[in-house]
This record gives sequence, C-alpha cells and structure tokens, in this order.
Amino acid sequence: MMTAMDSPGAFIREVRRRHDLSQAALARRARTTQKQVSRIERGEISPSVATVARLLAAMGERLELRAVPGMRDNRSDAELRADFRELSATERIAQTSALSRTLTGIASGAGESP
Repeated sequence: MMTAMDSPGAFIREVRRRHDLSQAALARRARTTQKQVSRIERGEISPSVATVARLLAAMGERLELRAVPGMRDNRSDAELRADFRELSATERIAQTSALSRTLTGIASGAGESP
C-alpha cells in the first residue's frame, strides 16, 4: 500500500486510478485544471497538505495525518556511552565490527553515481 509520504503525486495517481477517474474528471471535481493534476502526479510540483486533502475529498476520500513516536536517535553522548558500557565485551566487538563493515561499504561506494 502506498502512502502519501512515498510521493504525493504517485499517491494521488493511485487513488485516482482506483476510482477510475481521468485527470480531467478529477480536475473538474476539485475545481482545478487537468494540467495542475498532471504536474502534481508527475512530481513537477509538490502539493500542500490542503491540496492533497482537497483532491482526495473530490474522490470521496479523507486524508488522515497522525504522528506516532519514532525511534529515538538523538540521544546525548552520555546516554550513548552508558548504553555502550552496558554491553558485554562480545557485544561491543560485534557492534564495532558491524559499524566498520557499514563504514567500509559507504566509503567504497563514495565514487559511484546513482
């Protein structure tokens, strides 16, 4: 299932197709132009949350946004040191080895282009 975070344009296109609507039909319902819908779907412009909600409403759907707690990755140095001290020697070595492999992989791909 695609989410609006993947790409707002792709999300709108998926919903539009699920409703079997053309870009022109969606544009009429949302009181905009087919060109504007096309530009959004192709990612040429990034629509506001209000625009996405309006386009979805024109298709009989409702946009729901919510925030959920994520991983906490902004711990202080003291917290990180305390966590590291709690690891056994074997766990410390495994963690250091995994980090080394990751950094080596990043460094070896540094010259590659996407």
